[in-house]
Amino acid sequence: MDWDKLRIFHAVASAGSFTHAGQMLTLSQSAVSRQISALEEEINTPLFQRHARGLTLTDEGEMLYAAVSDVLARLAQAEEALKNVHDAPRGSLKVTSTHGIGTYWLVPRLSGLLTECPELEVHLVMEDRELDLSQREADVAIRMRAPVQADLIQRRLFTVHYHVYATQEYLDKAGTPKSMDDLPDHTIIAYGETAPPEVRDVNWLCDHVKRLHRPNPKGRVVRVNNVTGVLNATLTGLGLSSVPDYVAAQYPQLVRILPESEGPTFDVHLVYADSLRQSKRVAAFRDFLVRESKDWHY
Repeated sequence: MDWDKLRIFHAVASAGSFTHAGQMLTLSQSAVSRQISALEEEINTPLFQRHARGLTLTDEGEMLYAAVSDVLARLAQAEEALKNVHDAPRGSLKVTSTHGIGTYWLVPRLSGLLTECPELEVHLVMEDRELDLSQREADVAIRMRAPVQADLIQRRLFTVHYHVYATQEYLDKAGTPKSMDDLPDHTIIAYGETAPPEVRDVNWLCDHVKRLHRPNPKGRVVRVNNVTGVLNATLTGLGLSSVPDYVAAQYPQLVRILPESEGPTFDVHLVYADSLRQSKRVAAFRDFLVRESKDWHY
């Protein structure tokens, strides 16, 4: 069997559709479909049941998927063993994280990592969706929740807290709220439709206003779809917002208000595939982040 077809088959089986597999492999949906049809003709066996909601593996497809998964895992281990021939960690390390963690926590620390490991090449991908580590879309991930997959290794790094912030300029203009019940009189900068799904109650300020059932003649809600937009809108004095403390700490012009009111919290985890357990690149990155996050919390 042709290995390229098997690789595409594994991606389709993992993604559950030709379209998603094509996006992972940077191939068109039609090209992926042709390769799967050619593989099925080659072995004279249907591998997928096609229906309106997507694809499911046949019994034969399940057998082939398990075999190809095993081969891919062995290849990943062999690749890592070859890279570990040298003493120092070297080569490319693809890291994925959310936009907020990557921009405001990881990037400011990367120079320290590269000083320790000058032969390491870091490729940072900041997306709020989770890349598939088992498909090698990335080597390691910094995530806002613990993984549930059995083949992923996790290490908790630190806990993030949200509080309410505004600039002094805004407070001088609109007044400082004395309690959460004063929020209807203020402009609230909230996350839009693509708010991080892992952070429960990320729009807790808006939720509180809704529960009050009070008209808000002065207040309004401005929605922005990522933490940088929320931060910049707050820094311009547009209104008040819920911002992670690790972000707000970098901007002294932000004033924490309603300090007794706690927003959502979440634990940040470093995650990587079990096949990279012996990787010197991953170990160097893990040990560096653990040192950076020790006794650190916001």
